[in-house]
Amino acid sequence: MELPREFLGRMRSLLGSEYEAFVASYERPPVRGLRVNTLKLPAKEFLSISPFSLSPSGVLDEGFILENGTRGAGAHPYHAAGLYYIQEPSAMHAVRALEIAPGMKVLDLCAAPGGKSTAIAARLGGQGFLVSNEIEASRAKTLQYNLERMGVANAAVTNAHPEALCFALKESFDAVLVDAPCSGEGMFRKDEAAIAEWSAAHVRACAARQKAILLSAAQAVRPGGALVYSTCTFSGEENEGVIEAFLNEHAEFEAVFTERFYPHKMRGEGHFVARLAKKGAAGAGEGKALTLKPCSDPAYARFIDETFVSPPALKPYVLPDNRVLLLAAVLPEGFKDVRVLTAGVFAGELVKGRFEPSHALFLGCHGGAYRRVLGLSPSDARLKAFLRGEAVALEGVRGYCAVAVDGYTLGFGKASEGVLKNKLPKALRNLSNFDAMPG
Repeated sequence: MELPREFLGRMRSLLGSEYEAFVASYERPPVRGLRVNTLKLPAKEFLSISPFSLSPSGVLDEGFILENGTRGAGAHPYHAAGLYYIQEPSAMHAVRALEIAPGMKVLDLCAAPGGKSTAIAARLGGQGFLVSNEIEASRAKTLQYNLERMGVANAAVTNAHPEALCFALKESFDAVLVDAPCSGEGMFRKDEAAIAEWSAAHVRACAARQKAILLSAAQAVRPGGALVYSTCTFSGEENEGVIEAFLNEHAEFEAVFTERFYPHKMRGEGHFVARLAKKGAAGAGEGKALTLKPCSDPAYARFIDETFVSPPALKPYVLPDNRVLLLAAVLPEGFKDVRVLTAGVFAGELVKGRFEPSHALFLGCHGGAYRRVLGLSPSDARLKAFLRGEAVALEGVRGYCAVAVDGYTLGFGKASEGVLKNKLPKALRNLSNFDAMPG
């Protein structure tokens, strides 16, 4: 691997006697990690069924290292069921620094593709509320998909400029995460594109953008709350320099700690994390709630009665575009001023007198129990056919039916005349990496 000469010179100045060990780390393969989704099962339970060799990450209790360069983790049906998220181990440090507790209100301001947001949601345990924002529309859709796959029921996905969102939701959050876009120096070992894009000018441009994002984020933190800033780069301009500039302008914040993580010192890539505390008394009052229309449509009621033994525990609301959302908590009134892609569990849509359920409903942790479930093992040929988007044989069943792997739902279909018509979204049908799946 050929690293930029100027980058190496900067690292030599930064690391001194550790420089040679740092450079030697680039001769080793990158470390891959996996984080168990504790919304769906405890980490200990996943370890008992894991098809992969895992060791503790040393960062989060639910975080692990994939040993022996394990491949195919993204193609396994457990991944489709949302039992885990593939995440680089050092990236877990930002979530640890947030000190999440159930019931908190949290904003992940630069959230795509969703690794840190889904970790935050799991630690909230279905209580409190998470806003996951991404300014780029295409990346925001990926973020939405990952939150849906992991079954998150107490989050909203927004596609807004950080300044607009933080102004609309001023002093609304107990914790705000800014996982800032950066020059990516810490990812050189696993991302050659980051090497090609690197320059000192790019570092300076990233630092300027990071300062602007952090200034926006400050508005959203409640008194007594926390602001966590993280990057996957080594440059002082993008790390300590950004923090120093921010604190010089915001006397109401103070640094709790800053930490650097290097590939020659831990099993993972490069990362930086800082936790800042906002002065003042905690426990600010609740803001106004967004007015939504409860869903009382008979087509939705019939679907719930026909599909569930016990209905979802969340309240259904219908939007002006006829989408139905299941919500665990009220939404803030400030949402009227920003683009909200989805919130809670997207249950489906009312279409010409009928209700069409969504894939997200069958993955959501909403508390309901299905009347019909086709349970399959990872080695069952019908499971592989289902994940390819094919219809599968199913005698004696009529109506919507969940499809599960080892008891964990990963999709659904509609059964009629001995066949389960596949309702897996086309974009999620596993074709390219299908042969990597065990069994």
